[in-house]
Amino acid sequence: MTAITVYKRNHLGEVVWEYEGIVVDHGPHWICLAALFNAPESDLGFVVFRQGDVFTEWFYTDRWYNVFRVEDGRNRELKGWYCNITRPATITDDKVWADDLALDLYVMPNGSVILLDEVEFDALNLPIDERIAALRAVESIRNAVRKRVSPFDEIRVDTGKLRSP
Repeated sequence: MTAITVYKRNHLGEVVWEYEGIVVDHGPHWICLAALFNAPESDLGFVVFRQGDVFTEWFYTDRWYNVFRVEDGRNRELKGWYCNITRPATITDDKVWADDLALDLYVMPNGSVILLDEVEFDALNLPIDERIAALRAVESIRNAVRKRVSPFDEIRVDTGKLRSP
């Protein structure tokens, strides 16, 4: 297993968080990592992230977002997907850098999408082309959720069962 360091940066490129992940898979324009949530408990009102929760994380060099599939660390139950709107990631053999643009989406296990941090995003002094790319990324994620394409192919139908691929 190959360890890799993830550097979350703000929109100015300043590192605000770093952590280790293990490479699960990769392709020419993406990498998938497994990591444990190691921050203090975070209650968003619709989901609680706890230390030990398992994150499967996709970073892309050709997309303006990343996606974190979140499982409860105690029982491995799917909590949902946290999607960060970011500049395309920079990926090397042992590092990933992602510049967070404040805007986020949370996808519930049933496919409901919650848009987060619009006020924070609006307050950023971003060039217009980056602002447009970020808003297009939101729509791209919404479309992937509607179509149930990976990594959103586990969205549950109304019966509570996992949908077949």
